[in-house]
Amino acid sequence: QVQLVESGGGLVQPGGSLRLSCAASGSIFVIYAMGWYRQAPGKQRELVARTTSGGRTNYADFVKGRFTISRDNAKNTVYLQMNSLKSEDTAVYYCNVDVRTAVVNPREDYWGQGTQVTVSS
Repeated sequence: QVQLVESGGGLVQPGGSLRLSCAASGSIFVIYAMGWYRQAPGKQRELVARTTSGGRTNYADFVKGRFTISRDNAKNTVYLQMNSLKSEDTAVYYCNVDVRTAVVNPREDYWGQGTQVTVSS
């Protein structure tokens, strides 16, 4: 079993910045990837950014050049630095981890509870 704790959400004006954090704990043998997804009311959850243990990153087109994903493997923590925020970025942001809890177990993913990001003047 793996637990994810998210923090850093809040209210910010358009053009402002926020930094989200997500720490994974529990029965972790190896983490293959960690990422951030978001969901606005009435819309489907969508990928924001994802990073693998090998250092490869993927970004949604609508955040390229504005958001940066990074990680601290020693702390099992992933970060999302969000700059030049727009009202369209308002959503609940969810942390996701792709993990193997033991050698004999398959790869599986876990989700955090989400943190609210609101961009408004």
